[in-house]
Parts: sequence; C-alpha cells; structure tokens
Amino acid sequence: MITIKVPATSANLGPGFDSMGVALQLYLTLEIHEKTATWVVDHDSGAAIPHDDTHFIVQAALQLAPDLSPHRLVVRSDIPLARGLGSSSSALLAGYAMANELANLALSRDELLALATRIEGHPDNVAPALFGGAVVAYYDGKHVFHAPLRLPKTHHFITYIPNTQLLTAAARAALPEQLPFKTSVAASAISNTLIAALQADDFETAKYLIEADQFHETARQHLVPHLKQVRTIAHELGLIGTYLSGAGPTIISVVPKQAAHHLQQALATAKLPGKILDLVPDNTGLMIEKEDRIYESF
Repeated sequence: MITIKVPATSANLGPGFDSMGVALQLYLTLEIHEKTATWVVDHDSGAAIPHDDTHFIVQAALQLAPDLSPHRLVVRSDIPLARGLGSSSSALLAGYAMANELANLALSRDELLALATRIEGHPDNVAPALFGGAVVAYYDGKHVFHAPLRLPKTHHFITYIPNTQLLTAAARAALPEQLPFKTSVAASAISNTLIAALQADDFETAKYLIEADQFHETARQHLVPHLKQVRTIAHELGLIGTYLSGAGPTIISVVPKQAAHHLQQALATAKLPGKILDLVPDNTGLMIEKEDRIYESF
C-alpha cells in the first residue's frame, strides 16, 4: 500500500492575494491499494462525490498518466469543501502524486508545482501544500517563482469554519475588474512590508498588515458577514491579525500561543454557526508513505 498525505492550506494571509499561503495541520489522506478491473474510490464524503473513475483525484492522476492501471483507493479528508482551506488543491496534488508514483514519472516538486499551478491558475495553495510551511509564489504564465516565508513559531491559527460553503467562482465574481493606481501601489506596499516584517520576526508590525488588505477582503466582505464579527471579538481581547482564508468563508486569526485558548473560548461563547479549530502550520508538506513505513517528502 502507498499512502499520500496532503495538508490543508490557507491562502493570502491578508494582503498576499493569490501569492502567499501556509500549510496547516488538517489533511487529505489517499491510500492506494490493490489493482482492480476499474477504479474504485472508497470514501465517506457524501453521495455527491463519485466512487469511480470520475472522482476528482482519479481524473487528476489520469491527466498526467492516461494509461494508469486502475486501483482501489481509500480517501479520507479533514479538509472541508469550499471553505477556503485548499480542498481542491490537496485533491489535485494527491492525484498528481499518485500518477507520479504508479507511472514512475519521476517528476520533481518544482515540476509538480508548475503543473498544478497551471490548473489552479495561481500557486498560493499548491505551493505550501507541496513544500509545507508558508510560501510566497508568483506565476508568470510559464514559470512559478517561489520562496519560503518565515512565520512566528509561537503563534497559532485560530480557525473559524462556517457551516456554509462559498464557491470560489462566487468569491471571484465579487472582485473588481480594476483597481485605481494609488490603491494598487498601497496594496502592494502593504503586502511587501508584511513579508519583510515576518522575515524580520517582527510580528508586532505584521499583525496590523495582515488586517490591512486592499486587494480582496473589502470586495468579499458582504459574502462573509462573520469576518467583521470575528475580528471584533479578537480586538476586544487585544488580538490583531485576523484575515479571510483564501476565498472564504473560513476566517483565521494568527495569535500568540498563550492567547489561543482565550480567543477560542470567546468565539465559542459567541455561538457562531460552524467549527472553531486551533491549528498550527504543517512544515513538511505532501508526504508519501510506502510499505516499508519510511516517509518521504516530494
């Protein structure tokens, strides 16, 4: 048996629109079992997701290796669908990694990143899911340029996941087609300074910039009414650093470890409809476990 494990991801980190993301310790796990006459995908994700070769993971694998022999697969995922935590990216990478293993394609991490980014359109989820930790990346239509981003080791990601989904298409439709030049300059400066502050271990500066996005949060806030509420609750505790994860509707607050439980309790007291998790970054990224029980990273 081969097991492929892919972490969830949170994109943007505020102003890092379509370019910045972090892997978190929620996982999609794909087990590859015996060969079969036709593809069989066992999962408990609900009746709407297929159990045959039309499953998204199988389709992703067949993109890279159309002649791949069918197998029985078992898929388990803690990553909720359409919540802004990279569920589609994790499934895409699981499929690509399966094709890479079974067809002996010998694709490198950078090659897989390029292929996945071409499908996703931007690397903010696939890059951290592959490499782990936080990653800043840019896709120019041909190449993906990427670099690791330092995050404070003492901070947790308090994650509020609403019960309702928000499809990426709807969130994308809410964005303006153009930004005024001065707004674009300011938004870029905020993102650049956030990266510099994080690299300098200056979270006192970074926490304010996380909340200063001018690229997408204002345009999407009507789709995510809880963003203002969560931010207000965090501010009442003196905690700054709340942002919309990916396209939403998940909302994340980056807070010191010693304050994580207090914020989690405050959000629970507010009785928001959904789930509240205390997460930390996954620093390994996509992993493969083979029968010899030795883990190896792409």
